[in-house]
Amino acid sequence: MNDSQRNQRIVIVGAGMAGVQTAVQLRDQGWPGEIRLLGAERHEPYDRPPLSKALLLGQADSAAFEVDFPSLNVEVALGCTARALHPAERELETTEGRIGYDRLVIATGAEPVALPGVAASPDVHQLRTLDDAVRLRPVLAAGGRIVVVGAGWIGAEFATAAREAGCAVTVVEAADRPLAGALPAEVTEPMRPWYAEWGAELRTGTAVAAVEPGAVLLADGTRIPADAVVLGVGARPATGWLAGSGLELDGHGALRGDAFLRTSAPGVYAVGDCVSFPSRRFGERLLVHHWDNALQGPRVVAANLVAEGHADGERELVAHDPVPYFWSEQFGRFVQYAGHHAPAPDAGGPTAGDAGDATLWRGDPADRSWAVCWLRDGRLTALLAVGRPRDLAQGRRLIESGARLDPVLAADASVPLKKAAS
Repeated sequence: MNDSQRNQRIVIVGAGMAGVQTAVQLRDQGWPGEIRLLGAERHEPYDRPPLSKALLLGQADSAAFEVDFPSLNVEVALGCTARALHPAERELETTEGRIGYDRLVIATGAEPVALPGVAASPDVHQLRTLDDAVRLRPVLAAGGRIVVVGAGWIGAEFATAAREAGCAVTVVEAADRPLAGALPAEVTEPMRPWYAEWGAELRTGTAVAAVEPGAVLLADGTRIPADAVVLGVGARPATGWLAGSGLELDGHGALRGDAFLRTSAPGVYAVGDCVSFPSRRFGERLLVHHWDNALQGPRVVAANLVAEGHADGERELVAHDPVPYFWSEQFGRFVQYAGHHAPAPDAGGPTAGDAGDATLWRGDPADRSWAVCWLRDGRLTALLAVGRPRDLAQGRRLIESGARLDPVLAADASVPLKKAAS
């Protein structure tokens, strides 16, 4: 360890999972210098998954991380929002004034996408922050009519919670199916009936034209009564504050990180939802907006920050190339996904000896539990599991190892997936 690190300050911008875990990992991996964590919200740093579940339904009062920041000697500045970055001077402009740094970690996450033509109002909500969840609690408790705009992961989870609370729910999706931006049509179509099973109405292939007092007007002229509207039309990297900094962004507006999560500016790393990175495993640049990525990335960033100042200068940097993973609890089902896949030209089930990309099913999607596997050149690259957590756990390890699968065995739902590895 270089003794000069004891006199260096690392500033972390963003107090969500990625930012908090970066601070924790820095101390766990031996960083001796100052650590300052900046959070734009005034709440104690908190976890996000409970927002659409227990906290939203009033089943929990707190989602705060169980981290003892004073014992870690981490200074936390709440209500401190970054406004601009000056890499040459190694300074941040914030709502609390200018802050200098020796090393910087950007962990500002993502922000919800606005719906064009829909103005903010007390009856239009989003679900991204703790304050959003608190505002939505009485809306659900009132048991009124709710229109959810967007049938993605968040839209489905909120619709589930609203039905549990006894609300009348209509979900409106501009695409022709739910989860259109995440999964192929043959996989999402079996999910369509889930909405009706839970008493929610799903309208696809129609956009929202306007939100009026007490109603949502669709592009086809339909007017849906609504006591509240919840927007869930996606998120984008929260990098707008970096305009003029010179940091390189990708085509999605995310920071363009290298394999070690370094940005284009010296001494500046990025982690979580705001940064894309090159994956050797999948052969393309990935932008992952999921909780597990915000948990894994900090280990890499902390290791590399510590390694940069190692006394012997021989410690190698650690590459960030995880197997992406996320889960969703919706309509009484536990949905999990691991890996990364591109649309496969062959949508049918493969047979032994097939080459190229293929999609195969484990179980009947009309049942309560089933899974879908995506193979590339015989190797598992991604897996979606509905009510089959063992498939997910085994599949994730197979993706990590790059093992080839026997497609006939892999398509047999009665055979453990690991037994299909050749």
